[in-house]
Formats: sequence, C-alpha cells, structure tokens
Amino acid sequence: MLYSKWFVCATLASHVSAACNRATLQEVAATYVETQATGQPMLLSFASNTTYAENDKPIAIMRGVLSHPMTIDFNRSIYDTTQCATFTELTVTAPENPYVIATRIMLTEDGSKITKMESVVANEGDWAFNAAGHLRWTRQEKWEPIPEDERDSREVIQAAGDAYLDQWADSTLPVPLGTPCARLEGGAYTGQSNPAANTCAMPAFPQPLKVPNRRYIIDEELGAVDIFNGFPWLEATKTDGAVPSTNFIRVEKGLIRYIHENTVCETPNCGR
Repeated sequence: MLYSKWFVCATLASHVSAACNRATLQEVAATYVETQATGQPMLLSFASNTTYAENDKPIAIMRGVLSHPMTIDFNRSIYDTTQCATFTELTVTAPENPYVIATRIMLTEDGSKITKMESVVANEGDWAFNAAGHLRWTRQEKWEPIPEDERDSREVIQAAGDAYLDQWADSTLPVPLGTPCARLEGGAYTGQSNPAANTCAMPAFPQPLKVPNRRYIIDEELGAVDIFNGFPWLEATKTDGAVPSTNFIRVEKGLIRYIHENTVCETPNCGR
C-alpha cells in the first residue's frame, strides 16, 4: 500500500513537472523568431507528424517563408499554457520584401515538439497592407502583463473576441469595446485621430458576414486572444468564399483595448 501511494504521487509529480509551462512557451516563441530571422527551420523541434501551412494552404516547411531569412523589426507573442501553444506577430519593413506575419504554434503536452504550425503571411497587395505603418503603431501599444487579481478568464477573453467577429453577421449584437480602443488593420490605425476616446466601433458591412474556421490562442496573463479565421466576402473575385485572416485582440477588464487584423488577398487589395 505504501508503495502504491508512493507510485501514484511520483507519477503525479512527473506529470506536473512535464506539463506545459509559460517559460517553455516563451522559449519556443523566441526560437521561432530566431528561426524566421535566420531562415533556418531546423532550429525548431518538430514532431514526426507536424503539419505546416501558410495562408491556409499546406506547404513543405523548407519551401515556405520560414526558410527565408529576414530582418524582423518588431515581434509580439502570447502564450497559451492550457493548449500548450503560442502566437507571434512579426513586422518586417525591408523595402524589397516587407511582411506582417502571424503564426500560431501547437505543441505536444510537454511543449517539447511542434505538432502544428500555421501562418498568415501578408505582404504587398494584401488588405490595407503597410508594414511601416504597422510597425509605427504596434510598437507604441502597451501589452504588459495584467496584475493577477485583475485578469479576465479565458472564457471572458474569448467571448470578447467572438463578439467582435459575431457582429460582422449582425450589427445589432453588443461588443465589449473599451474607451479608448484602437484597431490596426494592415497599416491603418484608428487610434491616431482621437486616441483617448476612440471605441473601435465599426459600421455594418454591406451584407451579413459569418466568420468561419475560428482557431484560438489565449493568454490570460496578457489579456490576449488571437483568432485565426476566414474573412468572408472581402475578396471581390470570390465573394461567396473567405480569405485567410487573423484578429489579434487585447482585453482589459472585459473590454477590448486593441485589435490587429492581418488579412491576405488573392488579388491586389482583394480587388477593392
């Protein structure tokens, strides 16, 4: 009996020590940034069955943007210890090939291997794209850790993000927008005209838009959620379909403070 109790305790302890933690995820995100900067995908530790996609299309890792070195001007990451996953937004302003890249990384339970990696890779010709504008505004925003007693739950953070996207289908639905709130869409920023009073309120779209294929990364400590999704209607050549998009959202005390949208087009500026 004593042995069995010891065995159970030891097993539980091993599971706790092997569990995904924030430090592990921070290391993964930092290695991802280094990987993209150097163009050396093998710096990352991939599981044998890892899936990799760019703009919702599967591609061999060595043929993707990850294998192209680039000077990264700014990066911001969040860490989801519940799912053992990370999200990172990169800004690259090199005139010859600028990018804004949003990447979600899913890992094994202990965080040792990457099982899935997806990126929304936006550059010239994509929706409202302006890497220099994106850099200017994102580096001014404050996404510091939220004091523990003021943090929202995962459910509250996700609900705020979902409410923002749900309103695209029904403009009468409430959205918990804070004041101030700023939206960075490509390189265009709503927070510059009236930074203390902007609410991120949007007019209704010309038609109801149901946002499909939502995938979440949530970080309670930073009050953040990223939602990979399909942006319907925007691409003029396929108004009945959707293009790859991501909404990166900061929530403070239940209210949305920042929204970053990164969307890829099939024709220049989605034909609009």
